[in-house]
Amino acid sequence: MSRSNRNNRAWRYVYSGVREADTVAVVLPEGSAGPNPGYDSDGQHSDSDSEPEFHLPPSIPTALPVTGESYCGCVSQNDTRYCRSMRSFHRMKDCHCGEKDEYFEWMWDDSTKSSNTLLSCENREVNFHMDYSCGTAAVRGDKEMSEGQHFWEIKMTSPVYGTDMMVGIGTTDVKLDKFRHTFCSLLGKDENSWGLSYTGVLHHKGAKSHFSTRFGQGSIIGIHLDTWHGVLTFFKNRKCIGMAATKLQNKKFFPMVCSTAARSSMKVIRSCFSPTSLQYLCCLRLQQLVPEHIDKLEVLPLPPGLKRMLRNQLGWVLSMNQESSGNEAANNSSGSDSDSSSTADAETCQRKKCRWT
Repeated sequence: MSRSNRNNRAWRYVYSGVREADTVAVVLPEGSAGPNPGYDSDGQHSDSDSEPEFHLPPSIPTALPVTGESYCGCVSQNDTRYCRSMRSFHRMKDCHCGEKDEYFEWMWDDSTKSSNTLLSCENREVNFHMDYSCGTAAVRGDKEMSEGQHFWEIKMTSPVYGTDMMVGIGTTDVKLDKFRHTFCSLLGKDENSWGLSYTGVLHHKGAKSHFSTRFGQGSIIGIHLDTWHGVLTFFKNRKCIGMAATKLQNKKFFPMVCSTAARSSMKVIRSCFSPTSLQYLCCLRLQQLVPEHIDKLEVLPLPPGLKRMLRNQLGWVLSMNQESSGNEAANNSSGSDSDSSSTADAETCQRKKCRWT
């Protein structure tokens, strides 16, 4: 059998479907050229044998990991070469960019997770499908969120690909092991959860809406749950990408993540809580008034002890960037107006309208 025929067969295997990519990482032939199928500049599949002019939309899941969406510029973030001995894509190596917090309000719950998950790094990192994938695995945090202000960040510490890898929130009614033999977008499949897919699609009640650009290995996804005003807001690489929902008052949620991809992982690098107090509201207003590149506490004539206390307890509020980028806003120019009772931080993101109430 000629090398050309072997390459063609390998490429057909790559394109046979995203579910095969979930099960094991895909082998990419080296040096293939000529009329073989390829990928366009965004990494999307273009099959020249069947439909030469067809390109998949950005929101379609991909068999190849998403690159170019990392929070930092570490070289390892864009290394998605296939490792034959490990039968997986190369993982991030020694990248701790953006990981400065030492205290965490919550971590992943070892007693409430799917069977195909393994926790590490003091239960802050979750590893999915350690050998191979045959469905969807999920895990939730060990602390209920029913009041106050909650903010947390999830870092994608592995290649991001497959049917879906998601971050979001859900109630105790979400069955984390229900789809262990099915590849699906678990978060947002019903009214009990909201989930943001790595493809940039927001899920809730089984409905989908394009919400942002994709995220990949090295991306940091932030989530702010304001239970006082009932607002759920997402951030990508510490930039606000918009409100996902309003009118979430008087409900009890847990942070959740899920994945269908083999040997994938996510890590909690920040989890904070603050009561909805005058201190919080003042820091929030200060964050909005002072330009982003300026240290908010340094420009104020405050006693050193008060500065230290505010930085330790509410530093996450002062560092939160709530200006939507132009690209993210353009992708979400349509939708209903947000709830009028939303806080000022939600108003700064109002160019990205909420999807569901």
